[in-house]
Amino acid sequence: MNDRYDPGYGGDQYELVGYDEYGQPVYRQIPAQQTPQQAYDPYAQQGYGYDPYATGQQQPAQPYDSYDTGRQPPASSYDTGRQPQAPPYDPAYDPYGTGTPAGGTAAYDPYGQPAAGAQQPRAAGQTAHIPQQPGPAEVPDDPLAGPERDYHTEQFAFVEEPDGDSGDVIDWLKFTENRTERREEARRRARSRVIALVVVLALVAAGGVGYLWYAGKLPGLSSSDTKSGPSTAVADQKRDVIVVHLHNTAKGGTSTALLVDNTTTQQGTTVLLPNSLTLTDDAGSVTTLAKSVDDDGSSGTRDQLDTVLGTNIEGTWRLDTPYLQNLVELVGNIDIDTDTDVPDPGKKKGTAPLVREGKSQTLSGKAAVAYATYRASGEAQNAQLERFGQVLQGVLRKMSSDAQAATVTVQTLGQIIEPPLSDKNLGAFLAKLADLAKGGDHKTALLPVQSDGTLSAETSASVVKDILGGTAKSPDQGSAVRVSVQNATGVKDNTEKARVVLLNGGFSFLEGGTASAAQAASKVLYSDAAHKDDATEVAKTLGLPDGAVAKGTVGSNADVSVVLGQDYTPSSS
Repeated sequence: MNDRYDPGYGGDQYELVGYDEYGQPVYRQIPAQQTPQQAYDPYAQQGYGYDPYATGQQQPAQPYDSYDTGRQPPASSYDTGRQPQAPPYDPAYDPYGTGTPAGGTAAYDPYGQPAAGAQQPRAAGQTAHIPQQPGPAEVPDDPLAGPERDYHTEQFAFVEEPDGDSGDVIDWLKFTENRTERREEARRRARSRVIALVVVLALVAAGGVGYLWYAGKLPGLSSSDTKSGPSTAVADQKRDVIVVHLHNTAKGGTSTALLVDNTTTQQGTTVLLPNSLTLTDDAGSVTTLAKSVDDDGSSGTRDQLDTVLGTNIEGTWRLDTPYLQNLVELVGNIDIDTDTDVPDPGKKKGTAPLVREGKSQTLSGKAAVAYATYRASGEAQNAQLERFGQVLQGVLRKMSSDAQAATVTVQTLGQIIEPPLSDKNLGAFLAKLADLAKGGDHKTALLPVQSDGTLSAETSASVVKDILGGTAKSPDQGSAVRVSVQNATGVKDNTEKARVVLLNGGFSFLEGGTASAAQAASKVLYSDAAHKDDATEVAKTLGLPDGAVAKGTVGSNADVSVVLGQDYTPSSS
């Protein structure tokens, strides 16, 4: 490899003559001013005095290495790293093969080496130099055994080949990185939303369970499951009870119900009491609930109910139909399931009904009163009583659960509350029942009464004992005359009307069924002469003539048998 010299050193001038097979530029030296011809042996292969071109000129020996390395390259080496001092210039020598010397034609060497027999003159004091012009390197048999070479960084050229697609690659990498980051960010947001949703659902569930636990409504943990168990007997449960009497001021008659708040089980119940329920008045005589309300008033009826049912009624709420209408309008109307159409009492027949049969019917105050007091022809009193219970249930669902707000509603009615019940007590009591009704913990139950108005053992177990926590104590029916009634009038409703009249008269009523054919005259029969006077009293109570009383066949379970004929007029009884 040629040693590197700075261009222009010693006055050298170069020009580009072409490129070699490796693509490297080839330079040549522009000849300087010619000097006297000197013979030059660049490699001194035959000694310093030898003339390789046979010019006949013998040059004195020149020192080979100006750097005194004491070593010269072998004859076959192309390493020109150390150049001997140039001999005097020979004009007959063409160093680049561009001309023909005196001895003949010289061959051109693309690497700038003279052909055999050619002379290479050099200017005195100058060193030949081809910048960055490497020659063919000789590969020794043993690379490690070759002479040690001194390499310099300026001998190498590092070329950075630009890539036209590098910008696109960078943009694609940026796009891929951004898309990956967006996907990761979307996944993180999705995970955050899922975690937040799970936390919210867990909080809602915990809050719901906590509320149900606080309210005692969890299955297995509610107050009705725990407090009504063996640890708390039914009779020991705490109950608040008031009695409600609905007075129909337009048509007459009453309807009675008990409002029960079981504070132990947190259950509310409306117990409907039939008018035929037998009671014992202050004189010890057997009477009915309907007659007791009319004759004995609220206080007497309340005491009689406590005796028969074994309860402790705390007060009486007399609710006349005008006040019921106002109450429904104050709570904002009610929604109930009606079981029949109710005509408008103020309009003619054939017009649209005031109340229509159907589910979730919205009733105003006027419609609620009409439905609560409606009793179709031939219907038992219990049908009308159950409608009254529906209206009470609808009112409780619309009543405020706040004691103060419920008290204001009661006071707004403007009715007189009979002692010991007060506006405040009634408002607080209704607010508790309203809360139970809204939560589905309020129900309605009808007190089953036998045909003679007494309570059976089954009745005591299902309603009196379980709901009221009392014990049935019906009046002794041994002294009451048992009257069996068969309807032969052709009007089904006459049986119920006769039953009410007989119960109010102190008689025990027995259902005798309906005759297969109508009869013109009524009959009052007795089989034992001891009951003749009783038969006469029954005829007077029913408004029948004395001629209807006769001796005849009477059932084994009755003292007097009555067959109602077409001459029976309920209005005269």
